[in-house]
Amino acid sequence: MKRNSLSSLSISLWLMFTAVMLQAVESARGKYAHMLFNELFEDYSNALRPVEDTDKVLNVTLQITLSQIKDMDERNQILSAYLWIRQSWYDAYLKWDKDKYDGLDSIRIPSNLVWRPDIVLYNKADDDFSEPVNTNVVLRYDGKITWDAPAITKSSCVVDVSYFPFDSQQCNLTFGSWTYNGNQVDINSLDSGDLSDFVEDVEWEIHGMPAVKNVITYGCCSEPYPDVTFTLILKRKSSFYIFNLLLPCILISFLAPLGFYLPADSGEKVSLGVTVLLALTVFQLMVAEIMPPSENVPLIGKYYIATMTMITASTALTIIIMNLHHCGSEAKPVPQWARVVILDYMSKIFFVYDVGENCTSPKREKEEQRKLEGYDGCQRRHKEVRGHLSNTNDDCDLDEKLNGNLNKSYGVHGENVRETVNCCSCYKMLIKNIEYIANCVRDHKANRAKGIEWKKVAKVMDRFFMWIFFIMVFFMSVLIIGKAA
Repeated sequence: MKRNSLSSLSISLWLMFTAVMLQAVESARGKYAHMLFNELFEDYSNALRPVEDTDKVLNVTLQITLSQIKDMDERNQILSAYLWIRQSWYDAYLKWDKDKYDGLDSIRIPSNLVWRPDIVLYNKADDDFSEPVNTNVVLRYDGKITWDAPAITKSSCVVDVSYFPFDSQQCNLTFGSWTYNGNQVDINSLDSGDLSDFVEDVEWEIHGMPAVKNVITYGCCSEPYPDVTFTLILKRKSSFYIFNLLLPCILISFLAPLGFYLPADSGEKVSLGVTVLLALTVFQLMVAEIMPPSENVPLIGKYYIATMTMITASTALTIIIMNLHHCGSEAKPVPQWARVVILDYMSKIFFVYDVGENCTSPKREKEEQRKLEGYDGCQRRHKEVRGHLSNTNDDCDLDEKLNGNLNKSYGVHGENVRETVNCCSCYKMLIKNIEYIANCVRDHKANRAKGIEWKKVAKVMDRFFMWIFFIMVFFMSVLIIGKAA
């Protein structure tokens, strides 16, 4: 029991001794860090380039880490992004022997105390010219300074919307010194930006961020001016636009050919075309609000324009076909070429029949045949009666000539002859009335047959254009998907 208590006491004393020693070491290190800071910045100036020889080039290494894409404004062509910018260089006046300062190899100090390269974003599109964030820098004993600073950048990005919503964009982030030339400050970078900490975006996929160093000589100066350009390769996630802009347009465009299938007497053929045209106009305005006002027309915009043109043409053709459908008795007969091409051949190809032709039952056909046979028999009897009455009329004319002589010669028999003459006159008037009625019925049937033929022509043309426009819509949809792929 005593041994256990002694061991516990010894452990406690050892822990207390260790804590005291660590505290002493920390206080000693804090003392050395304070002393080092005073010695380093006693005669230091952050206004001048920290090189011992002014002809020597100061190398600055630039590294960019993309954290998140804040916004991609296609209309104003501005990319907003969260970046971590790391710059490192060597300061010739901020070195020390770490053995003299109890092995202290690095300190962290405010960045505004040391010289910093004036590296800026060349293609900045922000109106706010704010100063860099004054985060601390890490100063090593060999003079190497590492400055990590977060930044929210707004850079100009030339957006090519030719294949929207299946487009890819390349946005450049160009960094360079604002006042120092390449003989004073040289900028270098890694082969690409760092994407390990990138937060996935809902609209864009990142396919890389390569870095390229450029050395430019301007006309005003003979010195070179280096810069580093990070190219952000973006691929749009098109699912949102497919389900909200493209698929509704395709479905609406398939309604346009169905306007030709509507009966002409419904009065809704033109209304359907105009309604579809207005719906596509609304979608076109939605796309126009997103896209920049550039000369590059997006792929979906071309599809809208082509579909609207097709619907306009279909509406115009519908109006023409409706005029053919409503041709009345004043219209000319169907031309012979149209009768052969449209009524004989095209009507069979598109399965267009006369009214009731394709839905007549056999029983009804027999009844119609019996009616036609009865009509033919009546017509034959009418011709026989008409011939007989013509002979009677001739006899009546002869009796009229002999009327006076017969009255004188036969007396009572003359009265019978007058009755016969009056009867012949009634038959003659009746025949004229029957002929007038028959001519009217014949003209009415001819005009009606002419109108039926024009209606059949209109129906055949409706079917023809319906299939033509269905094929056009199908190939347009396949073309836009294939071109996007």
